[in-house]
Amino acid sequence: MAKKKSSTEMDTKKETMEEKQVDSEIQEKEEELKPEKLDEALDASEPEEEEDGTSRDEKSKKKSTEIKLFNRWSFESLEVPDPSLERYINLNPVIIPHSGGKHEHKRFWKTLHVSFVERFINKILAPGLVRRRIKGRGSAWNAGKKQKILGIIQNAFTIIEQKTGDNPLQVLIDAIVNAAPREETTKISLGGISYQTAVDIAPQRRVDLAIRLLVQGAVGQTYNSLKTIDECIANEIIYAARNDQNSRAIKRKDEMERIAISAR
Repeated sequence: MAKKKSSTEMDTKKETMEEKQVDSEIQEKEEELKPEKLDEALDASEPEEEEDGTSRDEKSKKKSTEIKLFNRWSFESLEVPDPSLERYINLNPVIIPHSGGKHEHKRFWKTLHVSFVERFINKILAPGLVRRRIKGRGSAWNAGKKQKILGIIQNAFTIIEQKTGDNPLQVLIDAIVNAAPREETTKISLGGISYQTAVDIAPQRRVDLAIRLLVQGAVGQTYNSLKTIDECIANEIIYAARNDQNSRAIKRKDEMERIAISAR
């Protein structure tokens, strides 16, 4: 009889222990389902926001979907120092600066739809831009070889990044702004008499002239030189961005403005 009593007591103790465990689990679940606890759980599951108001997930998505030139150089945080040229330097991001000539024969499309990097490349391809210095190797030596020029520009931008430590796109923008002349001369004829007079330059023509002067200065240095065209383009852009007199584009720009001042 004593053994039976002890076994029944043990069974009752086990049942009471199990009932207590079940009750404690039910209470925990009820507490988790309370609105306050739910809000805390949702807050913890939400991505953390940083100081600028964007979450880490959003930043990672932006980094993965960001368009970069040659998948290396970002177009973000680019600035045009001259306010008068902001509308005429296209900062739209592109991976490969090649539009297939869609802007051809369409007025002002190069400003609205063509990246400034592509305009620089197209100017290198233009025949007759630089005078012939070596027999059999004129200015049309690279005409039509855009794939080759894309590789040259990529190497030149790599050299610029190594030498300056800055974004080569921003360095090119600074070079264009510094090499853009503000005044030039035009020929006026009256009654059989012709003379030169100074005129202001429109913003779009300023950008065109700056790109042309940069290309002429860079490609002109490759003749009778041991330096490659990549190094010449990189050096010309760096000197022009610093407004250095070693740049042929800066020298030509100062000469044009000096002649215009004398013709006022």
